[in-house]
Amino acid sequence: MRLTTCLAIAGAFACASAGATAHAADALPVTAALQDKVVEWRRDLHQHPELGNHEVRTAQVVADHLRALGMEPRTGIAVTGVTAVLKGGKPGPRIALRADMDALPVTEQTGLPFASTVRSEYRGQPVGVMHACGHDMHVAILMGVAEALASMRDELPGEVMFVFQPAEEGPPVPGEVAGAKRMLDEGVFDDFKPDAVLGLHVWSRLNAGQVGVRAGPFMASADEWTLEITGKQTHGSQPWAGVDPITVAAQVLLGAQSIIARQVDITAHPVVLTAGQINSGLRFNIIPDTATMVGTLRTFDMDVRQDVIDRFRSTAEHFAAASGATATLNVDMNAPVTRNEPALTERLRPSLVRAVGEGNVVEVPRYTIAEDFSEFANVAPGFYFFVGTTPAGTDPLTAPINHSPQYAPDEAALDVGLRALLQATLDFLQGPAS
Repeated sequence: MRLTTCLAIAGAFACASAGATAHAADALPVTAALQDKVVEWRRDLHQHPELGNHEVRTAQVVADHLRALGMEPRTGIAVTGVTAVLKGGKPGPRIALRADMDALPVTEQTGLPFASTVRSEYRGQPVGVMHACGHDMHVAILMGVAEALASMRDELPGEVMFVFQPAEEGPPVPGEVAGAKRMLDEGVFDDFKPDAVLGLHVWSRLNAGQVGVRAGPFMASADEWTLEITGKQTHGSQPWAGVDPITVAAQVLLGAQSIIARQVDITAHPVVLTAGQINSGLRFNIIPDTATMVGTLRTFDMDVRQDVIDRFRSTAEHFAAASGATATLNVDMNAPVTRNEPALTERLRPSLVRAVGEGNVVEVPRYTIAEDFSEFANVAPGFYFFVGTTPAGTDPLTAPINHSPQYAPDEAALDVGLRALLQATLDFLQGPAS
C-alpha cells in the first residue's frame, strides 16, 4: 500500500510497509479538522492568486489567522510580508519557518473547480494569474503548522517565527530588491535571530507521499541579465550604411554558448546560460538602432558565476566591436545558491523519516531551479526540502511541472508537508537526540 492511501485513514500513518515510526508520527497534533482546514485554505488561496508585492488579500488571510491563534503579527514587511512569533512555555532555541506567497503570470488550464480566473498586469503586459508553482500550498501548510504548534504552546520549548514572504518569483520590476532579501534588509531577523531556518517546496518531480532532500548546494543561483546591443539605424536595403544590432545579437547569443561548451568545466560546475527574450526593430525594411536580449544565468558556485559573467561580457563586447556596435551587459541576482547546512540536514533528515517513512525520503539531485530561501539560509543554518505532488501511479517525468498552466498538485501533499515540517520543527526545538 502506498503512503498516499494511508493518508486517507483519518490522517494516521498506519501502514507498516511505509517504514515510518508510527508512534512518532501519530504523536503530532494533526487532527482531521486541521487537515480539512489546510485543504480549504489552499483552495481559497489558489482561487485568489496575487503577483509578487501584491499579495494583499493573502497577507490579510495569514495575519488574521495568526492573530486568531493569539500571536501579534507584523505586517507590511517588504511591501506585503507577514511575520509572527510564537513563544513556547519552556526555554529552548529559536527557529524560523518560511512560506512564500506570490503567484505567477500564468493563465490556468487545469480545469479545477477552484481554478483561478484572475487577470492582472505584469511588466506592462496583461496576464492571467495562477499559483502555478504551488505557493498556495506552502502558505496553507505553514498556517497549519502554526495552528498545530499554537495548540501545544505551554509544552513547547523555545520560540518559532513564522515568515510569510512576498515576491519569491523575482521582483515585479527588473533590478528591484524584493522578496527574502528585502525582508532581511528591512530587519526581519534584527530582533529575532534564529538558530535555524526551515522551508519546503512542493515539487512535481516526486510522487505524492515522497519527500526529497539533499545536503549542501542543491539549487542554483539565479541571475536575470539584460544585454543591449547598440548599432546604427539604416534602411534594410542598405545594411552597409549602418550597423545591424540584430546580427550582432545573434552572433553574441551563439558565441556565448561556447563559454559553457568550451570554457567552463561543467563536469564539476553545472552552468546554464539562457536567453528568454530578444527584442528589436519595428518594421520589416528598417535595421534598428538597438537589440535587447534578456535571460538567466544559473550556477552552483559564486566564483564560477562571476567568471561566466566576465566571459559573457567580454564575448558580447568583442563581437559588438568587430561590427562597430557597442554592448552593455547588466546582471541582477534574484537568488544566491540554496544550500542545506550539512550538519543540520543530518540532524533533521530522521525527522522526515519519522513523518513519512524511510522509503519515502529520497535523495534528490542538484537542480538548476532557484529559490530565494537561500537569502535566509545565508543568515542562519538552513534546511529545505521538497514535497512530491504527482499522483501515485503517474510518472513524475511526464506530469506537468511547476510553472506549467496545467500544474495541478495532488492535495495529499498538503498533509505530507504539514507533518514533515511540523516533525522537523519539534525535533529541532527539543534538541539533538542524546
